[in-house]
Amino acid sequence: MNKVEPRTLPGFMELLPQEQIYFEQMKQTIEKIYQRFGFLPLDTPIIESSEVLLAKAGGETEKQIYRFEKGNADLSLRFDLTVPLAKYVAKNYGNLSFPFRRYQIGKVYRGERAQKGRYREFYQCDIDIIGDETLSTLNDAELPSVIYTIFKELGFDNFTICINNRKILNGLFESLSQKENSGEILRIIDKIEKIGKEAVIESLEKIGVKKDAIQKILEFITITGKTDEKIEKLQNLKIENQNFQEGLEELVQIVKYVREFGIPEQNFKIDLSIARGLDYYTGTVYETFLNDHREIGSICSGGRYENLAEYYTDKKLPGIGISIGLTRLFYILNELNLIKCNQKSISKVLIIPMQEDEAKVLAIKIANSLRKAKINTEIYLNDKKLKAKLKYADKLNIPYIIIIGEDETKTKVIKLKNMETGNETEIKFEENMEWSKYMQGGKR
Repeated sequence: MNKVEPRTLPGFMELLPQEQIYFEQMKQTIEKIYQRFGFLPLDTPIIESSEVLLAKAGGETEKQIYRFEKGNADLSLRFDLTVPLAKYVAKNYGNLSFPFRRYQIGKVYRGERAQKGRYREFYQCDIDIIGDETLSTLNDAELPSVIYTIFKELGFDNFTICINNRKILNGLFESLSQKENSGEILRIIDKIEKIGKEAVIESLEKIGVKKDAIQKILEFITITGKTDEKIEKLQNLKIENQNFQEGLEELVQIVKYVREFGIPEQNFKIDLSIARGLDYYTGTVYETFLNDHREIGSICSGGRYENLAEYYTDKKLPGIGISIGLTRLFYILNELNLIKCNQKSISKVLIIPMQEDEAKVLAIKIANSLRKAKINTEIYLNDKKLKAKLKYADKLNIPYIIIIGEDETKTKVIKLKNMETGNETEIKFEENMEWSKYMQGGKR
């Protein structure tokens, strides 16, 4: 029989158990915080009708879609969580309460070139607040609080949430007679961190932006100073453009309430170069960076859009949302040794019965009691020598072990051994025991 080489397709992540444990902990932390802020869980199908999923797609996005036929059905794998959300809200409009606050954590698929940190299958962690006709800009101020809480609980301190408003940028371009080029200009300046100032100038010249306009654009996006100083400099520009003035008023209000939400000054700032490349962002935009590792790019991004579901319904559904690319974030943090995946098991206790049947019966009773107390417990049920069983516990860094032999079976007196300190606690076993008082250490 010919053997098939076990291999994983390029662009798909598989982790070792200790890495997967940490990945799940990150995912659970994000989910817990989304729930803390009152977001409702949502799960949409991975496979959608191509007609539905690709209603707005085009260009590079459509080239990356995994699309196939099954019978007479034309199907596609979802490439983000926003388009399925738009379909869901339009389809279930009459059954939802607005503003509709949802979170979704799930896999998405993009057939782009596989490279380090870029995957074809990856988890996104999204939240969105959808309004019916209107949505207060105060919601725009709350999302940075969600971002701040997540990254603090993930163990980061030195990060910055960068905030801008696309109305300000669009108003600037209109005042420079560059309205027709505004979308392309936004895409170009959004890359300034990656390609640098000179490349931005060259790209702007190629689309016909005049040198004096380029100079004003660059002066604008490089306005320096603290948050209030930047706002003052924007006000002093005296740009008489409705879009610009609306965006500036929104930005002033958002900064005010971001402070009310308790985000420290060192963890947020106005960054006028943040544009976000996607066309549907119309107001507030966010990018979040680790200050010591700006080279890895944004670790959480999002913004305001005026009409989420325009391709599915005539109802106006404005929204604001953010997304964390969890798979890419985990990969980068792991590569930079910014996280330690040391936990090799999720078991708190390993019960080791010896060969006799009575020992195994008692081991099962003890395991039932521990699990009833919500303590992760496993039983070593394979018949091996004690040395091999102890080696198993040690290799997985399981904090506690209980060995059940002939004496323990007769007396029901067991010894709970702390594998970190070597200390043993003698316990008279009862099925409804208060186990927590015996497990104060054991942090392996």
